Amino acid sequence: MTGNDTSAVGKGKGAASRRGLVFWLKAARAPFFTGSFAPVLVGVALASYESGALNWLRAVLTLLALVLLHAGANLANDYFDHLSGGDEMNVSRAPPFTGGSRFIQDGLARPREILAASVISLGLGGAAGVYLVWVAGLPILILGIVGAVTGFCYSAPPLKLGYRGLGELFIFLDFGVLPVLGAHYAQTESFSTGAAVAGAVVGLLMTNVLWINQFQDAEADAAVGKRNWVVRLGRRKAASLHAGAFVLAYLTVVAGVAARLLPGWAMLALLSVPLAVQASRVSAQRYDHLSTLMPANAMTVATHLLTSVLLAAGLFIARAT
Repeated sequence: MTGNDTSAVGKGKGAASRRGLVFWLKAARAPFFTGSFAPVLVGVALASYESGALNWLRAVLTLLALVLLHAGANLANDYFDHLSGGDEMNVSRAPPFTGGSRFIQDGLARPREILAASVISLGLGGAAGVYLVWVAGLPILILGIVGAVTGFCYSAPPLKLGYRGLGELFIFLDFGVLPVLGAHYAQTESFSTGAAVAGAVVGLLMTNVLWINQFQDAEADAAVGKRNWVVRLGRRKAASLHAGAFVLAYLTVVAGVAARLLPGWAMLALLSVPLAVQASRVSAQRYDHLSTLMPANAMTVATHLLTSVLLAAGLFIARAT
């Protein structure tokens, strides 16, 4: 048992009687499950537009599986960032957006309990996906395995993707391209280029959430060798790329419509541009003033969710017209 395990025993036992679903949802950072909801919504909406397919059982199981995998990844990230010491030394964090759940640091749960909860969540996510694999086929299994392994290994050895400058790429894939493709495939049992394009939009916006949240964590990340791209570039250059990711996401929508891969109604997604502009303005002005940067974190999260909902709404409207 580590020193942190020992210090957590008293508080952990005290909290044990109060533990339940709400406790573990908080530990898994449930408010950020919008990162799972958005790609499933877009994938299901695109499937409805392209084929008229809308199987609610498959949609709900897809969402459940992705949320459980997301929870497992978040819990694993907290556990392995605790082992590295990154969360303990992070004095510039901006709760609830950065710095993890703090359940280990605040003595609410032992590190091994967080790890066990991560493994259980990943296992339950896999179980939820068994039916989808049975009815839709092996591609769902392949997408699920890739997502589960890379999500767990974002901070976990030996891959430690977030430490090697690969975290941004796999957030783009795991919370954008792959789940949109998977949600679409679960409905239609086929892949489409349009789903890849829509997934890229959602993935770029989710990567931007990770991107801005790394600003407050940069010093602690650098100290433990977590060489993400905000650490590598510095916050000034990273602020420009924060704005650039928004631009690329919106241009992807326009390109998808121009190429007839998405319907014209998908342009509803552009209604979130003013929010993205404001988020970019704040990050450009306050990138080195971390105590006042939090509005950029909040608006980036809101832009991701709003754009995804608007894109899905446009796809459903296009199906109905």
